[in-house]
Amino acid sequence: MMARPYVLKKDDDHDDEAEYSPFLGMEKGTVLQEARVFNDPQLDARRCAQVITKLLYLLNQGETFTKVEATEVFFAVTKLFQSKDTTLRRMVYLMIKELSPSPDEVIIVTSSLMKDMNSKIDMYRANAIRVLSKITDGTLLTQIERYLKQAIVDKNPVVASAALVSGIHLLQTNPEIVKRWSNEVQEGVQSRAALVQFHALALLHQLRQNDRLAVSKLVTSLTKGSVQSPLAQCLLIRYTSQVIHESSMNSQTGERPFFDYLESCLQHKAELVIFEAARAITELSSVTSQELSPAITVLQLFLSSSKPILRFAAVRTLNKVAITHPLSVTNCNIDMESLISDQNRSIATLAITTLLKTGNESSVDRMMKQITNFMSDIADEFKIVVVEAIRSLCLKFPLKYRSLMNFLSNILREEGGFEYKKAIVDSIVILIRDIPDAKESGLFHLCEFIEDCEFTYLSTQILHFIGNEGPKTTDPSKYIRYIYNRVILENATVRASAVSTLAKFGAMVDSLKPRILVLLRRCLFDIDDEEASDIPFDIYSVPKEIKPQPLAEKKVPGRKFTGLGGPPSAPVSAVAYEKLLSLIPEFSSFGKLFKSSRPVELSEAETEYAVNVVKHIYDGHVVFQYNCTNTISEQLLENVTVFVDASEAEDFSEVASKPLRSLPYDSPGQTFVAFEKPYGLPATGRFSNLLKFFVKEVDPATVEAEEEGVEDEYQLEDLEIVPADYMLKVGVSNFKNAWESMGPDNERVDEYGLGARESLAEAVCAVIDILGMQPCEGTEVVPSNSRSHACLLSGIFISNVKVLVRLSFGIDESKQVAMKLAVRSKDPNISERIHEIVAEA
Repeated sequence: MMARPYVLKKDDDHDDEAEYSPFLGMEKGTVLQEARVFNDPQLDARRCAQVITKLLYLLNQGETFTKVEATEVFFAVTKLFQSKDTTLRRMVYLMIKELSPSPDEVIIVTSSLMKDMNSKIDMYRANAIRVLSKITDGTLLTQIERYLKQAIVDKNPVVASAALVSGIHLLQTNPEIVKRWSNEVQEGVQSRAALVQFHALALLHQLRQNDRLAVSKLVTSLTKGSVQSPLAQCLLIRYTSQVIHESSMNSQTGERPFFDYLESCLQHKAELVIFEAARAITELSSVTSQELSPAITVLQLFLSSSKPILRFAAVRTLNKVAITHPLSVTNCNIDMESLISDQNRSIATLAITTLLKTGNESSVDRMMKQITNFMSDIADEFKIVVVEAIRSLCLKFPLKYRSLMNFLSNILREEGGFEYKKAIVDSIVILIRDIPDAKESGLFHLCEFIEDCEFTYLSTQILHFIGNEGPKTTDPSKYIRYIYNRVILENATVRASAVSTLAKFGAMVDSLKPRILVLLRRCLFDIDDEEASDIPFDIYSVPKEIKPQPLAEKKVPGRKFTGLGGPPSAPVSAVAYEKLLSLIPEFSSFGKLFKSSRPVELSEAETEYAVNVVKHIYDGHVVFQYNCTNTISEQLLENVTVFVDASEAEDFSEVASKPLRSLPYDSPGQTFVAFEKPYGLPATGRFSNLLKFFVKEVDPATVEAEEEGVEDEYQLEDLEIVPADYMLKVGVSNFKNAWESMGPDNERVDEYGLGARESLAEAVCAVIDILGMQPCEGTEVVPSNSRSHACLLSGIFISNVKVLVRLSFGIDESKQVAMKLAVRSKDPNISERIHEIVAEA
């Protein structure tokens, strides 16, 4: 209730669209000071409620209270039970639930809550039940069980519903107690109160969910018409779908029990029940066009509803159906075309993408005209969805590649952010790869784009791609002008990439080699070292042929595959880190540095002190390098250290630290903390970090610091050591040869269920991130709508053990992903360890 800040228009001026929050700039320390009003002899109920609101906001925003702070607030809040103000009492209930007091503290409020649970005021009773069930342990629960069972059958629906919801939560921690309430819960299912029936059915299903026969009997008894609540009816539809799915898996006849019930729900008077039934039918496994027909008819009616939520729900469901049954959705195309101009851009975007999936080859040009007008009115996030749908359409109708490629090139020249432009470039790259006829026109569009591209990363990746594909075209010379323009006009990074691309053309096209050499010689005089160093030392030793490397792709979590990765940050070289650490006597005995991570931010942007950490991994030690920056010009920090709490990292023990003597304004410095760990093992753990220092005020006029300082501290984010930290990403040029040379002696193979995933690409990305290995031969790229995929990974595990991995993925219609993992290494224990890492994740 209190998790979201109020968003108000300033001075009720509807012309001023600037929004603000009354919680903006709120600090924990200030609010804790305000909480002292709870101790006033004369309580101000309104003021106390406002302070609790602020405390709840801080807690819901992720602010953490120390043990002392939480205890002080808790005891202060308990004093508010003396107030008779009902609004304040409700806020007190919320606050106690959020603070989750310890067993010793629970005793303080138990008597007050027990008194409220037996109060004549129903609101007190309901809320007291919810709070008690949240904060009590099993011992106290047995004492109040009798009251909870009585509350389930209480005449007041608010009290009964509160008891049922408490039962749902308690089932996770005290299942044996809740299972004894079965009779009362069944009585609640027969209640006339809609909410009570809904919560009772949810709890009853949870009590029986591990017994397939019991769930089937429950569905059989309730589908005969005893459920009146629309919410409960929706739950019953979901449980029915579950029974249908399980019975179809175990039945060879293909019959669907209870399907008639789902069809009858399409005639229900409540719109949410109708939609839930229609959605359930569309999601049935191996559903036929005949079975889909009544559900599609209902969803088509919703498309013309005056309620945006119904239009959105219908078009989103039809969008999913169009993937597997496009012909069944074509009857809705006329209705969906009218939604292209819908004021709700989400609805319009889904309508467009559905039409693109269901349209035929003859309607492509007409749809492109409609989309052209539509694109300028929507945000980048919706444009990306449309671009991905157009890419799929082009792969479906490859003969239409000219008009679709022209559309992509036109929107590529329009205004847009990085992710949007990246999605378009990715689509063009994929079309070039999959449609041979589209290669030359696609490369030409990319060449035109980099003439005015404002994103360095995209320019470099496109140049890399042109370097791989351009030399294979009929006339490679026409691309040289575009590439060399980048050498003349761009920043150092793009110029260096352009030089590499020129070198590829010279190496792969003998007829162009003399011209390329002239251009490369000119680049030698470039004043920027990055480009000059990109020229081969002996230009005449450029090989006649080089193997084109696959375009490196990096997938964003939660997003479908795209052909290019996100913009990388430039890491400090491993050599530089090793040199830095070798100069510190405390770490000189640790041996050779195995790996250094990218910097991990431990503070939010634009805070007083900017801190990030680099994890340096040795065989028997881990060194945390905290890079600190003081952003306050009026302060000088001295004796800067980071106190690291390793209580959640049992395998680590602190052995050394190196404080930072002085940290002036805007002058970065480093402090180090070293931990010993089991030698050669990938120990993991979580570390909390507290920045400690002495603050000295600086006179702005003289820029001199005062002699006296004040000790202070600053809480940083937690830091984790994960298995991927012990793996170096090292690729192999020929995976098959490397795999065979490794031999099967130390191979370990097993299969895993990865659960439900949005797509196969998401599952592949997740496993790669867990292992921290280097994808080989472009196998991290998952084709859209693919039902299976193989991925090859390579790396070096701690103690310099080479590891190769073969992953085989499969996804079924319910989006459940299965994976087969095969590992080879020189050490059988390491092969086993890789399996353990996946199993534990």
